[in-house]
Amino acid sequence: MTPVRVLVADDQEMVRAALRVMIERRADLTVVGEAADGEETVEAAFELRPDVVLMDVRMPGLTGVEATGRILGDWPHDGPRPRVLILTTFDLDEYVHASLRAGASGFVLKNTSPDRLADAIRVVAAGEAALAPTVTRRIIGAVTALPPALLAGAREPAAEASPEASTAAGRTPPDPRSEAARRIGLLTPRELEVLVLVARGMSNTRIARNLGLSEAGVKSRVNRILTRLGLENRVQAALLAHEAGLAEPLPPPPA
Repeated sequence: MTPVRVLVADDQEMVRAALRVMIERRADLTVVGEAADGEETVEAAFELRPDVVLMDVRMPGLTGVEATGRILGDWPHDGPRPRVLILTTFDLDEYVHASLRAGASGFVLKNTSPDRLADAIRVVAAGEAALAPTVTRRIIGAVTALPPALLAGAREPAAEASPEASTAAGRTPPDPRSEAARRIGLLTPRELEVLVLVARGMSNTRIARNLGLSEAGVKSRVNRILTRLGLENRVQAALLAHEAGLAEPLPPPPA
């Protein structure tokens, strides 16, 4: 089996070295390159065409958020774009949220165990989301607590009027919950069921067991959901479901 090809992006040489050692101890993973800042990461991704970019959030020049947007938005090749797995130190939730909006496929903590990090790389390479449960709880909470205008602005394409411009023109910015509900209304009842379970962080395997479907059937429905909603990945779908009130709030972590 061809190993998953990983580009490691972090501004600290020692961190990159440690990540390289950890990754290359796994026979099914290999490091194809390293980058020390955002610009280098974009250039290396375009040149090396990795399967996964392991992306630090805060780097000199372009941030990890900006580099993620550039890689996924300006991909110059006909082949598939790499998946981006964000590394966070847990105190940069706003950066993580922005990275997910830019199309990142997941996020893990820098202090996660080597085995869990390796698993996250494999999961992302396979096309699913890798979400650290404790971070997911915080991110969903932060997203649902954001002011409506900020959430609406985060989803508006650059070509459309901003909430500020709409207000200046005498129009009220769209309420994010009603807008999210309108978009989700495009889905079939079965797709809604799948979306709710995606928003709860379930893998395709668990969703298949819960709904009595095949894994292939779940994967097909998830792909249709993303296409209908104009989203990049499962993470964005989960956030949209929470914004629409479709998924129950995540319970607090155990004491």
